[in-house]
Amino acid sequence: MTKGFALVAFVLIGLVMGSNGAHSKVFPYKVNEVILDNGLKVVSVPYDSPGLIAYYTVVRAGSRNEVEPGRSGFAHFFEHMMFRGTEKYPSDKYDEILQSYGIDDNAFTTDDYTCYHLVGTKDALETIIDLESDRFKNLKYSEEAFRKEAGAVLGEYNMNSSNPFLIMFEKLHDNAYTTHTYKHTTMGFLQDIENMPNLYNYSLQFHDRYYRPDNSIIVVVGDFDQDTLIRLVKKYYGDWERSDYKVDIPVEPPQTEEKTAHITWDNPTMPILLIGYHGPAFSDRQIDMPALDLMSQLAFSESSPLYRKLVVEEAVVEFIYGGCTDHRDPPLFTIVTRIKDEQDMERVREEIFAAIEETIKSPVSEERLAEIKSHMKYNFAMGLDTPGRIAGTLAHYLQMTADYETVNRVYMLYDQVTPQDVMDVAQQYFGVENRTIVTLTYGGEK
Repeated sequence: MTKGFALVAFVLIGLVMGSNGAHSKVFPYKVNEVILDNGLKVVSVPYDSPGLIAYYTVVRAGSRNEVEPGRSGFAHFFEHMMFRGTEKYPSDKYDEILQSYGIDDNAFTTDDYTCYHLVGTKDALETIIDLESDRFKNLKYSEEAFRKEAGAVLGEYNMNSSNPFLIMFEKLHDNAYTTHTYKHTTMGFLQDIENMPNLYNYSLQFHDRYYRPDNSIIVVVGDFDQDTLIRLVKKYYGDWERSDYKVDIPVEPPQTEEKTAHITWDNPTMPILLIGYHGPAFSDRQIDMPALDLMSQLAFSESSPLYRKLVVEEAVVEFIYGGCTDHRDPPLFTIVTRIKDEQDMERVREEIFAAIEETIKSPVSEERLAEIKSHMKYNFAMGLDTPGRIAGTLAHYLQMTADYETVNRVYMLYDQVTPQDVMDVAQQYFGVENRTIVTLTYGGEK
């Protein structure tokens, strides 16, 4: 057994067993934090992974930040564009250097943030910092290169649009939101993506606004020397200039009536039912989000009565899922299922509503709630077993609040959730007026 895995196992036992009811920190590793004069935050975790490091850069800008009409999709666009290179390190030179060190690199965009991540050897640390600081400070691309990449993004959208789930989630968000930027998905509205090649100047403005040190966090996990790390970060990032831009995210008003939409799909597919309820924003201070998360396990996990009935016993649906991912602003709690026979659509919908009603009226036992909490902590601890996974976990919580202690605070909130809390949040968020339903059925010849 490696030392890293042994530590995870040790922490896991402590989380599951507890100590006289006292709250222990769910994140077991020492965390260092340094903030440069320009606002760049560096969060580092020494981890027993000899010769290996993970290097993540969190930019706290996602599709949430696309506030101007007709300008959706730019956060995701820059996930692509950031690999275009600079004068010092053109894209082919950048790739060549990474390959010479055996460094894995990639990126992803969400509604709330964009993350660039590399995993490589310890001796590549300065090279990684040099490369990453250069592209974040000095990204350069021509209008021709911009248009080419915008076309690639459109191609990605068109490829993904063959998946009915993407179209359904687009429809759900577009209908459920009237004001907030969660109205569009991370990829953006199709008409905006089609127009993107004409917005070269706006792309420069978007990058200038958000790709700044005071809006970014570097996360380093693995085998490194802390003093050397900070010295190198100051050397390469110290002249990166702050931004004075402040985004004004519109606030979504309460939904006052149920909304419905239907999609007819041209290609053969089983019927799909998608339901969304406006839920609570992520918080490490308020009980609503953790309580609703636990409620999702009670009502929609594989151990739930609803899952056993519809998937296992009666086999009328292929799968069913319900839950709400962490978001900085109020997201949708979504329930999705694929039904084997269109004639069962209405019955399945009513079974889902009945399961929700059961959580409102009948308190879960303390024992069952404790089992779910323990299972969640177990899974969390088992996921902290590589530099990349640890860095990714910290990146997720840092993009929420910019505070690494958030992960510990939110799991303490999970510990505090009571059966009554679960009933209360179900009552609060699962009203008919707060609901949006999207259905999809095959419209061709059968």
